[in-house]
Amino acid sequence: MSGAPSPSFDALEGRFEEIWTCDPVDEEAGEEIGRSREGRPLRAFRFGNGPLRVSLLAGCHADEPVGPRLLRRLAGHLADLPARDPFLAAAEWWILPHVNPDGAARNGAWQRPDGAEPDAYDPGLYVRHAEREAPGDDIEFGFPRGPGDRGARPENRAAWRWWREAEGPFALHASLHGMATGTGPWYLVEPGWLGRPELERLLGRCRASASHAGYGLHDVERVGEKGFHRIDRGFATRPDHVSMREHFLAAGDPETAARFRPSSMETVRALGGDPLTLVSEVPLFLVPEAGAEPRAGEMEPVPVVDQMRLQWAFVCAGLEAAGRRREAAGAAGAPT
Repeated sequence: MSGAPSPSFDALEGRFEEIWTCDPVDEEAGEEIGRSREGRPLRAFRFGNGPLRVSLLAGCHADEPVGPRLLRRLAGHLADLPARDPFLAAAEWWILPHVNPDGAARNGAWQRPDGAEPDAYDPGLYVRHAEREAPGDDIEFGFPRGPGDRGARPENRAAWRWWREAEGPFALHASLHGMATGTGPWYLVEPGWLGRPELERLLGRCRASASHAGYGLHDVERVGEKGFHRIDRGFATRPDHVSMREHFLAAGDPETAARFRPSSMETVRALGGDPLTLVSEVPLFLVPEAGAEPRAGEMEPVPVVDQMRLQWAFVCAGLEAAGRRREAAGAAGAPT
């Protein structure tokens, strides 16, 4: 990897308009790394040769379509850049835009009405047609426990094998999720990074970006349930599979508990190093109150461009944090 300087938040976030207006990468482009449960291809992309190895993943839950849309545009943007572009010199991008093509197919009635991706999603269509995997069968918590774990879904096994091709640690892993309703974006972060100045800076970046876009932050106190520990308004620790299993065991459901495997965040951290792991939760629809059960008429669609902007700002803040951490470790003589 080259010794290019870490990218600044402003430089990264400033690329959003170019990414948003870029044509999404063709769905048949990229490296086929495996097949889904129903036989659809999983396509992934690698760009750049910079010092920050970055993993971006989306589509783990079938009813969360915006992360894949952003990553397809990002892949299209990166593919069009000249080799000397700072984006490619600063990072080594590993992008898996949609790990769940079967889920996308099942949700086509509302995600692609009339065959096209909308600028905002229709709450009525969502309520009637949205489908989501059952707990313990979702891709986010389905990664192999080890090389011999044939019980994991084929999508998870394919991504796991692909990440291992890096033959080294990642600096950042972001799994782009969404939520049906919320009062604003909710950001989940790596618990091992709590208290570090780089993470505090990330929180401030995300607060400012959401406010600038005209959104408040979603706030909920889960009291550690499933691994969600509230940090501040809009922020919590990301969940883990052990806490998920404990939740279902406590609920008297050992069968579901036994199905939980490591998350993508835990899987990437198991590859070594001390990567920052992030999970974005940006709502499809705004509601006045967190936790309430809304009716379709009370759900205000969030424009897709705004959802992507909020997700991209989170990724940019993560890249800046990972870069600063790497530089600080280098100055101290620690391994990076």
